[in-house]
Amino acid sequence: MFKKVLVAGALIACTSSAVQASTTTTTFNVTATVISSCSTSASDLAFGNYDPLAVGAAVGTTTVTVTCSLLAPYSIGLSIGTNGVAINNRKMKITGGGTDLLNYGLYRDLSHTLNWGITTGLGGDTLNLVGTGLAVGSTVFGTIPAGQTGASVGSYTDTITVTITF
Repeated sequence: MFKKVLVAGALIACTSSAVQASTTTTTFNVTATVISSCSTSASDLAFGNYDPLAVGAAVGTTTVTVTCSLLAPYSIGLSIGTNGVAINNRKMKITGGGTDLLNYGLYRDLSHTLNWGITTGLGGDTLNLVGTGLAVGSTVFGTIPAGQTGASVGSYTDTITVTITF
């Protein structure tokens, strides 16, 4: 029996050295497409107390924060609000069911000369930026013009919709 095992081992040794290993190869691509993506949040703009007999306008600011994909162009637009007529004629309405309105404005600049609107593109009235991949805050400058003596005492409110176009 020992001779049979020895012969079988010798045959295996001979045949394994005579067989050559073969290989074949191929390739495949790994792909992905980075898309433009944005998210946004905003804080409330609270003017505080407004005195219609004061000489100067009431001013306030808020921040719209946007995070967009790196190098993605985007614009930030602000609606006219629920009571407004146009971007240069926004209005807060007295709470509690009354009809009194209080005029106010929202601007893209500290000097309150560039109304902040919703129109994108050439000649638009939005803020146009390019994404950094990080959260970027943009200041909204607000004013309530002085001398609105026809407004009744009470709390006034409006709702602005922020639209990010990318």
